[in-house]
Amino acid sequence: MTNTQLVLWNIDLTLVDVARVTRAAYAEAFAKVAGRPLVHLPQMAGRTEPEVFFDALALNDADMSEASELLLEPFSAELAKSMQARRDDLTTQGQLMPGAADALKAAHNVAGTVQSVLTGTSRANALLKLTVFSLDGFLDLEVGGYGDEVYPKGTLLSVARDRASQKYGTAFDEANTVYIGDSPRDVAAAKTGGARSIAVASGRSTVTELRDAGPDAVLSDLTDSTALLRLLMP
Repeated sequence: MTNTQLVLWNIDLTLVDVARVTRAAYAEAFAKVAGRPLVHLPQMAGRTEPEVFFDALALNDADMSEASELLLEPFSAELAKSMQARRDDLTTQGQLMPGAADALKAAHNVAGTVQSVLTGTSRANALLKLTVFSLDGFLDLEVGGYGDEVYPKGTLLSVARDRASQKYGTAFDEANTVYIGDSPRDVAAAKTGGARSIAVASGRSTVTELRDAGPDAVLSDLTDSTALLRLLMP
């Protein structure tokens, strides 16, 4: 059957909550690369790893010269190492978001639906998080958009959509592309990149805050797969 819909998922606080482990790994990697402790962690919701890293440099009085851009690649490598070293902690100190696995499975079973991710985290860390929670089998991770590609999320969405269109021979556009995330920034990314948006109040934002951002729909969580499937219909 022809693929008729592309569903992109945010990962952190939409599908999994591994914030505690991520903060520890982030602090370790930042100290190694920036040469100073991470005292102040920037707001991470809806943002990419490069955006967070450069804000962290500023907030922690690290070098903000042009040379600071040269720190991004080694930081990303160190963060991936720190996350991998904490692989077992992801499941003991983190958790699946309520209903996430069933929601992914339900959408995966809809004929013509392609699922992938649009995430601020790097490809390596995204794969790690999804794999340890056995979510990767529901997703085509080749066509996703990842934070280490150094684009804002709105641009990443367009990139992911183009990748899916090329791979599946389907013209995925705003009408048949859906982005599911948990922050107003995710809603804004959908508007910028050209996708319908479903906001889930599983993260730091309330239902009211998400609704004010103007998504196509808002869910309190992912526990009602039937309700989600209704919203996914073009």
